[in-house]
Amino acid sequence: MDSVVWLKDVGKENLSLVGGKGASLGEMINIGVPVPGGFAVTAQAFRDFINRAGIAKKIFAALDVDVNQESELHKAEITAKKLIMEAKVPEDIERAIKSRYDELCQQEGKQVFVAVRSSATAEDLPDASFAGQQETYLNMRGAEEVFNAVRKCWASLYGARAIFYRVEQGFEHEKVNLSAIVQKMVDSEKSGVMFSSQPSTGEPLVVIEGAWGLGESVVSGSVSPDNFVVDRKTKKILSKYIATKETMIQRDPKTQKTVTIKVPAKKRDAVVLTDKEALQLADYAEILEKHYGIPQDIEWGVEKGKIYILQSRPITTIVNAKKAEASSFEASGKLILTGLGAAPGVATGIVRLISSGRDLDKVKPGDIMVTKMTMPDMVPGMKRAGAIVTDEGGMACHAAIVSRELGCPAVVGTKKATSTLKDGMEITVDGGKGTVYEGRVALAAPAKPASAASGGGVVYTKPITATEIKVNVSEPDRAEAAAATMADGVGLLRIEHMILGLGKTPNWYIKNGKSEEYIDELAKGIKVVADAFFPRPVWVRTLDAPTDEFRAMEGGENEPHEHNPMLGWRGIRRDLTELDHFRLELRAFKKLHDMGLTNVGIMLPMVQHVREFQKAKEIMFQEDLDLEKIDVGIMVETPGAALTIEDFIEDGIDFISFGTNDLTQYTLAVDRNNENVAGLYSELHPAILKLIEYVVERCNEAGVKTSICGQAGSYPEMAKRLVEIGITSISANIDAVATVRETVARSEKILTLRALRNRE
Repeated sequence: MDSVVWLKDVGKENLSLVGGKGASLGEMINIGVPVPGGFAVTAQAFRDFINRAGIAKKIFAALDVDVNQESELHKAEITAKKLIMEAKVPEDIERAIKSRYDELCQQEGKQVFVAVRSSATAEDLPDASFAGQQETYLNMRGAEEVFNAVRKCWASLYGARAIFYRVEQGFEHEKVNLSAIVQKMVDSEKSGVMFSSQPSTGEPLVVIEGAWGLGESVVSGSVSPDNFVVDRKTKKILSKYIATKETMIQRDPKTQKTVTIKVPAKKRDAVVLTDKEALQLADYAEILEKHYGIPQDIEWGVEKGKIYILQSRPITTIVNAKKAEASSFEASGKLILTGLGAAPGVATGIVRLISSGRDLDKVKPGDIMVTKMTMPDMVPGMKRAGAIVTDEGGMACHAAIVSRELGCPAVVGTKKATSTLKDGMEITVDGGKGTVYEGRVALAAPAKPASAASGGGVVYTKPITATEIKVNVSEPDRAEAAAATMADGVGLLRIEHMILGLGKTPNWYIKNGKSEEYIDELAKGIKVVADAFFPRPVWVRTLDAPTDEFRAMEGGENEPHEHNPMLGWRGIRRDLTELDHFRLELRAFKKLHDMGLTNVGIMLPMVQHVREFQKAKEIMFQEDLDLEKIDVGIMVETPGAALTIEDFIEDGIDFISFGTNDLTQYTLAVDRNNENVAGLYSELHPAILKLIEYVVERCNEAGVKTSICGQAGSYPEMAKRLVEIGITSISANIDAVATVRETVARSEKILTLRALRNRE
C-alpha cells in the first residue's frame, strides 16, 4: 500500500487509511465542495514507521500510566514524543512524502505553502470529537519543512492531552494511528467555523462564526468572533452579533511564518461577512449535513472572495431540545456577567481562576472554572468543573465544544470574567442564556410557552415512529443523558464497563469470598439505568469482555494469552465455562426483578449455536429466574447464529439484537482492529444486509422482537435500510438518537406513500 495518497482518491469509507479529517476532506472533494487539494501520509505509513524503527512497544509501554496523575502523564508524553522525533524514518516513507509534495508544487507551477494537519483514525467520530487533541502546522513550504511537520504531527498523537482524552473516551492507544494531511494553504482574509444545526439543541439553524485572518483564532477561542444565525428553512439571517475582534492570525509577508497581530482599528468592530457570504456558507452547511446524514461542525475560509471548506466533522454535542430548554431558568439575583451561552445547564459553585494547565489542581468537583480561554490540556479540570466561564471564544471554541461534550454548563466570550470574578466567590452560571449571577440565586422554571395551535410559541416534539428508537448505554453515569433523548428503551446496556471500573476481576470477588459485594455492585449499576427508563425496556448484555481487558486488573494474573481475543474466550462461551460467575450475573438480575424492575431483559452475546442458549436457560431456571416475566434474547453477531435463527425461535427467544461490529468482521474475515485490512470493513456489505434480512423476516413471522445495537445502527443510511427490511427497533448511540429517529420517521413516511401509490 502507498505511504501517501491524494485526497481526491479517498472518501468517508477510508477512515482507517487517512483518519477522520482526511476521509472527510476526500469525501467533500468528490461531491464538488470547494476544498483545497493535497495529499495524506497514511495511518499505515505511521504504523509502518514505528514498527520498522522498533519503537512501537516502547511507546505503548510508556503510555501505561495513571492519566489523572499529571506528573506521570507528562512523563509519558516526553518519552513517547522523544521516541518519535529521534527514530530513523525509513527512507522509502521519507522519499514518498517529499516527492508527493514536489508533485503538488509542479501542479501549481510554484513552491506552495501547505498546512500539515493531524488526522487520527479515532478522530471525528459521531460520538467523540477529539477536539484540539493533535497538532496543525500552517504555512509550511519546502520538502524538508513539510517532512519535519509530518513527523511533529505523528509525535502529537502522544501529547499529554491526547493521551488523557483517549483513555477517558475508552480508546486503546495501540489501536489509534495517525495520518498527516498535507493540504494547499488557504491564506484566508477571513475565516471561521459553522454548525449546520444549532449545536446545543439540534434545531435547523446554521450558526456561523467568523473573524479576520486564519481560522485558528476562532477554533482556539483566542478571539471572540462575529456570530450569524441563518434559518435553513426560510434562507433568512435571523440574527447577527458583531464582536470586537482584538487579534488575528496571518502569514507574515516578510518571514512567511504564521504570526498573531492586532486587528487594524478600522476592522476591529467591522462585520466580517457580507450577507451574501453568510447565506452561501449556510447553503454549504445544509449540503454537507444532508450528504452525511448528521449535523456537521465545519471550518471555512475566504481568500480573494472565494469560499473554501477546510473541514467537516460530526457535531458530537447536540443535546435534546427539551432538556436544553428545561435547564434554563428565570433567575432572581444580581447579574454580573453576560456572554455567549455555549453549553446549556445551570450550576452554582465557587470560582477558581485558572491561568494555565498548571493550576488545574485548584479545581475541585463542582467548582466554576474561570479562565481567559481553555486549552486542550485543561480537559482534566474541565471534567471536574460544575461550569466553565471564559473571557474569549464563541460557539466553536475549545471551551464550547468540550463543555457540550461533557454536559457541563458554559458561558464564553464574556470579555471580563477573569477580571470581574474573584477566587473563592460563589456564583451561579446559566449556560443556556449566557448569564452569570452573584451568589446562589433563586431559580424558577420559566412559564410554559403557549401551544403551537394558539400561535404563541414553538412546541418541540419527537417524531412518532412505528419502529422503536432505543439508545445504547455504556455506563450508569450516562443514564440521565440517555433518558433525555426520549428513547423508547435501552437496546444495549454493557456491564463489562461497570466491571472494569471495579478494578478487580469477577474471579477476584469469588476467590475472596466477596460474591455478594459483586452482585450488589452489578445490581446497583444496572438499577440506575433501569430506574431512568422504567417501564421502558432495558436489555442488559451479560459479560462480553475479551481476556486481554481483564489481564491488567487485580485478579487477572491468570487470564489466558490469546492470539486474537476477539475470536476467543468471551461472551456466552466464557459464561458457560465460568459458571460461578454466570450465576452471580443471574442473581443480580433476579435481585433487580425482585425490586420490581421488570423492565430489565437479559441479552446473551457471542452465541453461535442453539445449545448455548438452551444451557444458559437451564442455569436461569436453576437460579429461580421467572422466564415468563423476564425477556431473554441473544446477540446475533456470528453468521452461525444468523443462519440458524429458526432453531433459536423454536426454543423460545423473546428478542434478538444485531451486533453489527462483530457480525461484519466475522462474516467478511476482516479484523476491525487491523489497519491493514480495515478498508474492507463495511456493515453495508451485501452479505451483511442479507443476513440481517434473513433473520428479521423469520423473527417477524414468529413475533420475535428484533433490534440492532452495533455502531451501524447510528448510521442514517443503515437506519433507512433497516426500516425497509422491517426491523422492530433500532438502538443508536446517545448523540445519534435524534438523527436516527428523524431518518426512521422520514423512511416510514416514504414507505407509506409508496404503498398508497401502488394501491391507486
